[in-house]
Amino acid sequence: LTDGIYTNLTLGCWAYFVDLMRDVRTSDLCEWKIIIRPYSELRGCLEYWAERLNYSYPNALAEQYIFQSHDHYFHNCTLEHPVYLDPPEDVLLAMIIAPICLIPFLVTLVIWRSKDSKAQ
Repeated sequence: LTDGIYTNLTLGCWAYFVDLMRDVRTSDLCEWKIIIRPYSELRGCLEYWAERLNYSYPNALAEQYIFQSHDHYFHNCTLEHPVYLDPPEDVLLAMIIAPICLIPFLVTLVIWRSKDSKAQ
């Protein structure tokens, strides 16, 4: 019963969001300071009705609306500065271990060459 009520109420949240987004120009869809109000209204509405109905939040339906908003309005938005992620663990491990293993070899080589030059 709660699922059906929440579903109907969230349809209203989505309709209100779509109405607010009509006022946003296409060129401004990626401007956070412009879309923050409609986006916050959508999230707030979804959360408000979940709390009023003692329904968990976040929930699958609320996430569906958030994903739907991204797919429909914000799919062409990219970050101005790319986010750099850590390399995979195996690559990171190789990058750490290679210099550590190389140091004793180089020290040995330097000592060996310096002994060899003294003998001559």
